[in-house]
Amino acid sequence: MTTTGSDVSKQQSPTKLAHFVLRTSPEHYNKMIDFYTTFVGGIVSRHEQISFIRYDDEHHRIGIMCQSNIHRGPPNPTSPGLDHVCFTYANLKDLSAAYRVRKGRGMTPHWCTNHGPGTSMYYKDPDGNLVECQVDNFDNMDHAIEFIHGEEFKENPIGVDFDPEELFAKLDQGVDEHVLKKRANIGPRTDLPALFVR
Repeated sequence: MTTTGSDVSKQQSPTKLAHFVLRTSPEHYNKMIDFYTTFVGGIVSRHEQISFIRYDDEHHRIGIMCQSNIHRGPPNPTSPGLDHVCFTYANLKDLSAAYRVRKGRGMTPHWCTNHGPGTSMYYKDPDGNLVECQVDNFDNMDHAIEFIHGEEFKENPIGVDFDPEELFAKLDQGVDEHVLKKRANIGPRTDLPALFVR
């Protein structure tokens, strides 16, 4: 095995695989939710546009997204299938370190948003698959679950976008991580960014 680079360029590793999300058509939405809830013995937080299934202390391990533009047939960007995978980091400092190493290697996120339960950065792999890196915004998963069931999340299940350079500069200046991870309330938002309607 050959290794390259110095200790300074070593990539920060994630702490766990957090969840995966599948997109499906309105006709299959409830079938997909029921299948995965039964399959993992899970508990579902059901919403009209997206539902979350949990089976352990995580606020969700599986997400099912309903999109009206889904077509059944040969694979294409609007077909049902895996939407993205997500890796969780221990804290914003680790997420920042990973971001900076990736940026130095020409890898930049396509979308950065604070969903509420987590602060997330979305990348694309060479095939165009989405890979999310995130930190949990709540120290207690019960609080994240409460947020998902709350009115603010019902009004905006998508998130509040952020500039990673600005966020991590504030972190470097000593702003408390809990302050940086608290999602602003911007009111209703239900449209996914173009990167999800590829």
